[in-house]
Amino acid sequence: MTLYILDSDHLSLYQRGHKPLGQRLLTIPPSQIAITVISAEELIRGRLAQIRKATRPQERVYAYHWFTKTLEFLRDFMVLGYDSQAEAQFQSLLTQKIRIGAQDLKIAAIALSQEATLVTRNRQDFERVRGLTFEEWSVL
Repeated sequence: MTLYILDSDHLSLYQRGHKPLGQRLLTIPPSQIAITVISAEELIRGRLAQIRKATRPQERVYAYHWFTKTLEFLRDFMVLGYDSQAEAQFQSLLTQKIRIGAQDLKIAAIALSQEATLVTRNRQDFERVRGLTFEEWSVL
């Protein structure tokens, strides 16, 4: 049974109702779909930045509305944590001097430690990670 991890880009697409991705997700049992705590952190960080930037009452209401919606959205997913195995993978990737962002390296480390398939549009970066299996589901 393959575990599929939605990268932050696919998670955002799904949240916005992207039809091809939604159709593909319907074909996979929910127990085989997960996200990482790193992607959850990125979504929440974006919503918190929106709240901090809101200076007018309606902007604040809007920002908090979307923050709440994001928390509710994240509840629907199995969230894979960042544990000692992921940290060991991350340290290994750092020693390989792979030129991608730290957050993406952490996501790759979690996927490798779980022997999971990462679902992402970011082929350019993730193909640099030896041993990482990934797929792209945003197009039919």
